[in-house]
Amino acid sequence: MLFLYNAAVYTAGFFLRIIALFSPKIKLFVEGRKNVFSILKDKIKPEDQTIWFHSASLGEYEQGLPVIEKIKEKYPSHKIIVTFFSPSGYEVRKNNTVADVTVYLPLDTKSNAKKFLKLVHPELAFFIKYEFWLNYLNELEKNKIPTYLISGIFRESQMFFKWYGGFYRKALTAFTYFFVQNEKSKQMIEGLGFKNAVVSGDTRFDRVNAILERDNSLDFIENFKNNQPVIVIGSSWPKDEMILAEYINQAPDDVKFIIAPHNIKAEQIENLKSQITKSTVLFSKKENHDLSKYAVLIVDTVGLLTKIYSYGTIAYVGGGFGNPGIHNILEPATFGIPIVIGPNYSNFAEAVTLVQLNGCTVISNTTELKNILDQLLFDKSFYIEKSKICSSFIQNNKGASETIMKIVS
Repeated sequence: MLFLYNAAVYTAGFFLRIIALFSPKIKLFVEGRKNVFSILKDKIKPEDQTIWFHSASLGEYEQGLPVIEKIKEKYPSHKIIVTFFSPSGYEVRKNNTVADVTVYLPLDTKSNAKKFLKLVHPELAFFIKYEFWLNYLNELEKNKIPTYLISGIFRESQMFFKWYGGFYRKALTAFTYFFVQNEKSKQMIEGLGFKNAVVSGDTRFDRVNAILERDNSLDFIENFKNNQPVIVIGSSWPKDEMILAEYINQAPDDVKFIIAPHNIKAEQIENLKSQITKSTVLFSKKENHDLSKYAVLIVDTVGLLTKIYSYGTIAYVGGGFGNPGIHNILEPATFGIPIVIGPNYSNFAEAVTLVQLNGCTVISNTTELKNILDQLLFDKSFYIEKSKICSSFIQNNKGASETIMKIVS
């Protein structure tokens, strides 16, 4: 079966090079891997001490960041190597300051895994959430390198739990510890015969809790808000925006809206703007405008949403009307902001829990959206109750990074 896996990896690599001719994203995926080994050879010397972290994309990187920072504190003389699988992670965080070297992870062939580990020669290796590359894991085990899974989560649909997944299960022996998010994941991995799983929780809670300690001020948002209630719409998709635009157009005049769409392409922004009848200004056009005079601000850039949530009265988190589902609800929750989402959230454990706690409300149509937003705006006691649930949710679940650090040597 490992032969078939390797054949599939080589085949995928071949076709990705062809697809890259027509797809800008796949082109980044392919082109970004061409110079990885030369970069590693240049930046890592044989005498360097290194620690390796691998994340699939941006979300997993943010999830692992609290542990990366603590490892950096504990091992200040070591070089931190961060790898990404996806362009959506690498291209956004390739210039991060926490790592000494940030590169794409070469495709999971046996030769690539051998060459990568020879150049990086890590003393410790960390995989974040659910990245399981069999050749890399096998080589880590052969080289007796302590390997850890951070914020792991296991589901029955994964190949480990299928009758034909023996070669995948074997690769799990590479892990020194599985730091998992919940008891169910621990039970599932123990059901495979592993006794080295620890329920540490989700490191994302530590990540978002740390946001409270930084400077989240944005002068232009202060100006726009003008001491009025603000509904922040984060990572919205067109299906979210259709429902939201109808509410925005009939909302009370003293309520303002900040929209940070998931897709900031010009045509998508114009389509969104065309649906809104209230006075609207784009972030990219904000200069020489008195933002306090506008009812809607569309943020047509990236990297500001977390800070913007700190100004919110209510947050609507997008993605819940499509696949794979909603975006990050933990960032608004850490500021104690009541949250509204669409119906597709069942694959996100934090959302399921916060909905059960009544800190997050699920809507399916404009009427439900209007009912919950109006109640949050005009029923003070209801609002305070929701706000406390959200902030307590973050505070009660932080500490995963400390649990991990107590065990990692």
